[in-house]
Amino acid sequence: MSEISNNPFSASDSALGYLYQARLALLWSLKRLKDEPDFVVSLETLDDVTFESDGSADQLLQTKHHLNRAAALTDASPDLWKTLRVWFEGTSNNSIPKQTLLYLVTTSTASAGSSAAKLRLDQRDIESAHASLEVTAQTSRSQENASAYSVFLQASPSERHSILERVVVLDKTPAIEELNKLLKAEVGWATEREFQDTFLQYLEGWWFRRVIVQMAGINKRDRILGAELEAQMSNLREQFKRDSLPIADDLLNFTPDDAAIAAHDESIFVRQLELAKANKHRVAAAVRDYYRAFEQRSRWLREDLLMVGDLENYELRLIQEWELFFEARRDEIGSEAADAAKLAAARKVLEWAEGASIPIRPAVTEPFVCRGSLHMLADSLRVGWHAEFRDRLSHLLNPEAFE
Repeated sequence: MSEISNNPFSASDSALGYLYQARLALLWSLKRLKDEPDFVVSLETLDDVTFESDGSADQLLQTKHHLNRAAALTDASPDLWKTLRVWFEGTSNNSIPKQTLLYLVTTSTASAGSSAAKLRLDQRDIESAHASLEVTAQTSRSQENASAYSVFLQASPSERHSILERVVVLDKTPAIEELNKLLKAEVGWATEREFQDTFLQYLEGWWFRRVIVQMAGINKRDRILGAELEAQMSNLREQFKRDSLPIADDLLNFTPDDAAIAAHDESIFVRQLELAKANKHRVAAAVRDYYRAFEQRSRWLREDLLMVGDLENYELRLIQEWELFFEARRDEIGSEAADAAKLAAARKVLEWAEGASIPIRPAVTEPFVCRGSLHMLADSLRVGWHAEFRDRLSHLLNPEAFE
């Protein structure tokens, strides 16, 4: 840890700053959602975080995250002046509407008596803050702030006062790791207390992926709608009920590449598919479902949403349902069936497995859970498609016994 913090080339502060920005945007969005779902939020457009309503920006957030919580926000702080420059220039060129509220959200502390302290939500003193900033802009020799001082002084006194009336400094805000408690408080109503941590993990996973899409596009179409967040909350709430389980959306969208498919060439469940003469597209689908089911089940176990006994009971149900269909096909072809009849029966059993819908819980209807779990059972030869699957593949499960 110390090596990282002392590394002059480390980008950890910047990275944390961007993550803080995204988490803070989620927190503010959740708060706003309670009263007004009809908003739009975006990152890195007009400002770090921009909230819009009725087609116009009504809140802008400049976020400043510092690992050193003792950092002070003084009258000559670059954090303050860089922020003011953005807002003054944006107001001057009309990119920022004149009614927009402007929030400086920082983990630093505004020094006692400073202009930043006078711009807090409580005990505001716009006149005094204006005077202090004017003196600083006229007398400070900071080269880092020089351009911001120039922009500030170019505005008329009435223009400065009008902008400062809309500026709110929110200092001493929780650092990124402390936002977890606040976020949990906002989603607490959506699920039971024991699931709140996991619920938030799933929500933030969706949120960060959605932020990436928005930032990669940077246009109106890609801005995040409050209705999207509301729908995601509603969807997750349903998934965290007692008769359900959450499905990770990254697994829903997972597609294995050629290398991942080739890596399973020698897997027993793929050999089972080969016995049924499945084409390469069905093999690719099986690898995809195997991976997704394996990973999703592992997450449920790690997140304490599912117990090992639950999986055992589910697999027993799958085996029992498979056995009924499998034995019926064996009866159809008889014990003396030719290879062609055995292959035809195997293809029917595989087709059944690909279309089976046996939920692990009543409301878990995502097909890959069942399909992938059947392929996992096939990988250990507990189920199979061809009538002679065990005879033909047992040596793969325990090769030492056949040496």
